[in-house]
Amino acid sequence: MEALKLKLKQQIIEALNLQDTKPEDIDDNAPLFGEGLGLDSIDSLELMVLLERSYKIKVEDPREGRKILQSVQTMAEFIMSKQAA
Repeated sequence: MEALKLKLKQQIIEALNLQDTKPEDIDDNAPLFGEGLGLDSIDSLELMVLLERSYKIKVEDPREGRKILQSVQTMAEFIMSKQAA
């Protein structure tokens, strides 16, 4: 799980072009939107594309997407649950 979270952080930084951010700057449980990383709705679309391309996971329901994209931890848990299924 730790390796997945590190990979996710690297992918988020790359996908969203967060040039001044390092993986260790992102707390596993910090919110990705709002007061955390300060991402917006365009960023959430980028993250959905990242999930689809990198992990072959398509999220159809926007409400589910909001729960999944709360933090690196929730994203990693979701990926693990889909890969285990």
